[in-house]
Amino acid sequence: MIQVQLLNVNIHNVAMSDLLNNLRDGGLVVTPNVDHLMKLQRDPDFYGVYQEAEYRVCDSKILMYVSHFLGTPIREKISGSDLFPAFYTYYKNDESIKIFLLGAADGIAEIAQKNINSKVGRNIIVDTYSPPFGFEKDGEECQKILNMINSSNATVLAIGVGAPKQEIWVAKHRKHLHKIEIFLAIGATINFEAGNIKRCPKWMSEVGLEWLYRLSSEPKRLWKRYIMDALPFLYLIFKQRLKLYKNPWSKVKRNRTNNILSAFKGFKRM
Repeated sequence: MIQVQLLNVNIHNVAMSDLLNNLRDGGLVVTPNVDHLMKLQRDPDFYGVYQEAEYRVCDSKILMYVSHFLGTPIREKISGSDLFPAFYTYYKNDESIKIFLLGAADGIAEIAQKNINSKVGRNIIVDTYSPPFGFEKDGEECQKILNMINSSNATVLAIGVGAPKQEIWVAKHRKHLHKIEIFLAIGATINFEAGNIKRCPKWMSEVGLEWLYRLSSEPKRLWKRYIMDALPFLYLIFKQRLKLYKNPWSKVKRNRTNNILSAFKGFKRM
């Protein structure tokens, strides 16, 4: 699969239709946007998760513009809020696809479940849970969530608890989710599906102004994400264009590869 490098992320240059078909084989989907790319400059754990994700798809029209500026255009924007409804529509007649929704405030995921199941015509969302704040640091709470997901017989986990929390949680616990084959990190999408937060008008999304709509809707929560990171992001992109950008975690990647090679050598000696 062709990939496009934006800073220290290799984004899969894939169409929505191809991604949906490829997900039959399972995997973790992450959706990089400007906020993610800036977090990936500061957070080595988040970076490590991104390296291991099977699919990294473009969640931003801004990143599409940037890819054209860098001479390696991305063909399609696939945001989590577009991917998730496309996913459950694509697999609505596949009885093996059973989705667990993890995220949003109390009661919101349940509303999303009812809305989606009504649209699909079957109980494709088999269960939901709204975790408490700080759940990712509570071992007992995490085990409770794992038990709930495993007992639900879900084969898909759609998690919307914000980045990088959702991606790191999946990477840490996916080996304990024995029936889950597909992992979708979908951010605020559960709220959109429940209807308690409105998505921006389609025309704003298509021209790259979704960030402005969301900023105007939640200025206190989002101003730092959209304003404070804008100039540093543009600076790094110009550095990449001039071939001056350096991945701050290149040693992390090399060490990860060296550990894998060491383990393989040890296995051969056994």
